[in-house]
Amino acid sequence: MPEPSILIVEDDRNLAGLLKYNLGKAGYTCMHTTSGEEALDELRKHPVSLVLLDIMLPGIDGFEVCRRIRQDVQWSDLPVVMLTAKGEEIDKVLGFELGIDDYVVKPFSPRELNLRIRAILKRDRRNRSNINEVLRSCGIEIDIGRHTATLDGRELVLTLMEFKLLALLMKRKGQAQTRDVLLSDVWDVDKSINTRTIDTHVTRLREKLGDAGRHIKTVRGLGYKFDENGDDVNEG
Repeated sequence: MPEPSILIVEDDRNLAGLLKYNLGKAGYTCMHTTSGEEALDELRKHPVSLVLLDIMLPGIDGFEVCRRIRQDVQWSDLPVVMLTAKGEEIDKVLGFELGIDDYVVKPFSPRELNLRIRAILKRDRRNRSNINEVLRSCGIEIDIGRHTATLDGRELVLTLMEFKLLALLMKRKGQAQTRDVLLSDVWDVDKSINTRTIDTHVTRLREKLGDAGRHIKTVRGLGYKFDENGDDVNEG
């Protein structure tokens, strides 16, 4: 099995050198670019296992780089870790809503970064083992491998996080999911992130599903579940 490859997008050459050294010792093949434009060009030439992405970059910033990665079907599931000095919650929420896999704040521990990368790549391999999975319920069909969602045969235009949220709720239909569980299993973050982001995504998802949105039921004081009955959106 070839060594996992990491694209480091970091304009601080000293930090990039440190990252290449530590990740190389951990068994990763590393490439380095100093701008977002260069990173996108590099991805077109050389597929990688993971992108380690700074936010503050010359030209387009890391958020825009992530947005373009997620909009491209060939990169939609590419693991992205943001490595940045911007540690405010609003930046973390924006990153996770764009579909990043983790958010590491500078200064950081090289050992912790390595452990996080290892966990993400392990999870990514596990997810790829379910690539042929298709979920169907209440006129909704989700093809995990093709990363498509339809409602009564009509394509649904979902963001990455909306897709992951709907897929998880359908996989666990009938089972109430707490907001903390959804943050962990959909957003891959702990409960330090404000759970209101989940409520916002559920609202948008229900709107896109139209009448079928009634199958995503609110369990008051707890979270949400997918219910094939869907007679009543709220449960007290």
